Formats: sequence, C-alpha cells, structure tokens
Amino acid sequence: MAVEQNHAEPTQEELHELRRIRREKLQELQDAGNDPFQQVRYSRTHYTKDIRDGFDALEGKRVSIAGRMMSKRIMGKASFSDLSDRYGRIQLYVKRDVIGTEAYQAYKKLDIGDLIGVEGEVFRTQKGEISVSVDKLTLLSKNLIPLPEKWHGLKDTDMRYRQRYVDLIVNPEVRDTFEKRSAIVREIRNFMDFRNFMEVETPCLNTIPGGAAARPFITHHNALDIDMYMRIATELHLKRLIVGGFEQVYEIGRIFRNEGMDTKHNPEFTTIELYQAFTDYEGMMDITEDMIVHVCEKVLGTTKVTYQGIGLDFSKGWKRMTMADAVKEYAGLDFMAMSPAEALAAVRAKGLEIEKGKDSWGDLLAQCYDEYVEENLVQPTFIIDYPVEISPLAKRKPSDPRLTERFELFVAGRELANAFSELNDPIDQRERFERQVALRAAGDDEASMMDDDFVTALEYGMPPTGGMGMGIDRLVMFLTDSSSIRDVLLFPTMKPLAD
Repeated sequence: MAVEQNHAEPTQEELHELRRIRREKLQELQDAGNDPFQQVRYSRTHYTKDIRDGFDALEGKRVSIAGRMMSKRIMGKASFSDLSDRYGRIQLYVKRDVIGTEAYQAYKKLDIGDLIGVEGEVFRTQKGEISVSVDKLTLLSKNLIPLPEKWHGLKDTDMRYRQRYVDLIVNPEVRDTFEKRSAIVREIRNFMDFRNFMEVETPCLNTIPGGAAARPFITHHNALDIDMYMRIATELHLKRLIVGGFEQVYEIGRIFRNEGMDTKHNPEFTTIELYQAFTDYEGMMDITEDMIVHVCEKVLGTTKVTYQGIGLDFSKGWKRMTMADAVKEYAGLDFMAMSPAEALAAVRAKGLEIEKGKDSWGDLLAQCYDEYVEENLVQPTFIIDYPVEISPLAKRKPSDPRLTERFELFVAGRELANAFSELNDPIDQRERFERQVALRAAGDDEASMMDDDFVTALEYGMPPTGGMGMGIDRLVMFLTDSSSIRDVLLFPTMKPLAD
C-alpha cells in the first residue's frame, strides 16, 4: 500500500512555509501556461468503486478516473499514489518509462491534496492490490493548504465542524455518515410516497410562531415593516391543508428554534411532519413504527443497531405505555388515583421545585415524567395520553378530559417523535390558545401566540386527523451511532472564532 507522505501536524510557522512553497509551484505552472485552475472539465469513464467491484471485467482495460491524490511514495523510476473519489480509494502506479520523463518529473512535484485526472490500464500488483497503471496524468486543481494527517487528533476538535470540507476529505467514516443520512431521507420519502402521501412546502417565515412550544428567531420584513418569525414547526400550515381537502400530506424541512445548543440540539434542524385525515394517534403509532422499520431495513439491512454501546432493537412490537403508568412505575406516584390537591402535595413531598402557574394536575404529572421517567426509556417506547395542559393542539380523550390522545416516541432516553389525534374543535382550540397567551404574558417565551386564522380554518371543519412530527437528525444519530447532533449536520451552528 502507498504510504502517507505527511507524517506530523506542522506548526503554524511550518504551515505558512508549506503554503508559500505550494503557491510558488502554482506560479511556476501558470508561468509555463499550465494553470490547473483553467481546467473546465474532465471526462472520466469510471469511479474507483467501479474498478474494484468490476475488476474481472476491467483487468487489462483502459480507464479514466479523477479525484484527490491522498498519498505519494516516490521509488526512483516508479512511484505509487492513492487517488480518492466519492466512492473510495484506488492505488495508482506511475512509471517513468510509461508516462514519460517530463510527465514523471511533473508528477513528482505534485502535492498530497491535489486534484488529478488519470488514464491508464487496470491491473493487480504482485501483492494483490487492484491498481491503475497511469500513462496520462492531468492536474485539475492545486491544493495550497496541506491536509492534516490526523484530523481527529487536532487539539481544537471543533475545527472538524468549522471546516467540514477538510473533515470530509480526510475521514471516510464522516462521508459514510452523510451518505447514510441522504439514504435515510430518501427512504422516508419512498415510504411516504408509496402510501400516497403528498409532499408539500410551507412558509419558513411567519407572522406568528406556532405549532410547538419553543422560542423563535425574530427577523424584520423591510417592505411590510413588520417583525416575522422563523418557523418553529410546520404543523399549523399542514393542518390547514387537511381542512382544504389534501387528506394525506407531509413535509420534510428545516425548523428554527432560538434555544440552547448541546449534543442533542442545534438551532436549526430537520423534521418530517405528516398528517392523515380520518385516523388518530393509534394510526400514527403504526405508521411511525412502520416507517422506522422500513428505513432500518433499507439503509442498514437490519433493525438491530448499536448506539453508544447500547443495543437498540427497532423490530416491530414497540412498547406502548401511558404517561401516568410510566410515572407510577418509575416515581411511585399514582396520579390517576389523586385529586389535584393530592398531586400537588405528593410532588412537593418529592422535593421538586414547581414553576409558577404550572401547579395543575396535568403540569405536575408532566413534571414528574420529565424528572423520573425519560432517562429509563432505552428501547423504542411510545409514551401515550399526555395531560391537556402541555398538549394545546391535541384532542382530548373521550374517556378522561384531563388527558389528550398524544404520544411521544422515546429511544435511549431521548424524544424522537411526537404525535396527536389532532384537535379539530375550534372552540376548544381557541380556549387552549388563550391559556398559552396568558402563559406568554406571564413571561413564558416558549408559549404559543393566538393564531386566529388557524382557528378560522378549524371553523370550516377539519376531519378527524392524526399527525406526527419526527426529528430526522436524531434518527440519523441513532442509525449511524453518532454521539452529537453536530456529527450528522454538514454545517452545524458554531460560535464565531475570535479575531
């Protein structure tokens, strides 16, 4: 195998000198009329994967490939390099007597990281490595900044995210993660399209942030001279489409929330939201489970994955558990047998701090759930029947008006999806909006605003509907064993470096 030529990370002074030398090489080429940046295209016949997979048919045949030179080993009259393209690497054998003396001298001046095109014959070396014997080489673009040898070993590890282009060049496993992400999104679309859902697009800019409890980003529309909000959910527009007669709709798109950043959260992220008329949250549980099973099987070939050392089993038959039962199991509090006063006393006895205005039976149930339950939900689990206080857009349970027909899907202690039997009673919806408005006035920046137009839409009549939203970034994290959301976002939000 070819050996990397760069052995250790250079100091800043050494890096400056290496850049100067490469710029001089570029100037020499340009002075000689061989400016690589004047290359406008290169015709290739194969990718590296084509040659590896089809070696038996291609052995002895001439090919043209292009990519980045990732190594170079000079051995007198013959040398070896590795060429990397989108699909992997292949070894190049460059012999002076084949390529010519002048071209061989030019090859020896190339740097690791240069983009090249080569033509030659496919063969296997004596050591058994599939290679290309090069008889023509073209420099397509000059690398002016030396590539790091061990990118993960850099002291400032967040540079991987700041300079993702370098991360992708030198770390094949990173490229593989994003190939899988693309495949996951593609299979979600295939799943939805096969079931006759229609993909739509709704506004990113809104006059009211709605559809979730989150703090929005605020911007200003100059022509209208009004403040507007980046969307925090796609829900309310999609349900307007259900009212309009599109009975199965979904949207895959970016969501923006002006909140904290950590390994699980980025200010902008990708979700899928889907809505189907004439079904409920039970139907949404079925479709959510089927969707993720489909994605696992198509992208990974299995429903069993390892995430951060934890074995996860996504095969069908996920556990379903009410929020009250979960709190009873993990906190020892039976909310279904308590009055509001008894619930308040029990939570205080646990020593929990109760937020102002959130001391109702439902708020206390949700608080105990957050405190005692979530971290224990490792295998895929549907937590169902949420209190109405924290579910302003979900339909009440006919059997218990304190609760709503809502579920959240939890995996490895994290929320992955959220779904409702959608509230379609405009009178009830207005009252819940009014409660959110009161919370907002009391200082809750995440509480919803009144959306009169959405209430008007419901007054025209929305059929019984099930809806579900899922974080695609988190799903990708689970299916690629990525510990941080930044590992599955090509360009995560980063704090600017100080000048």
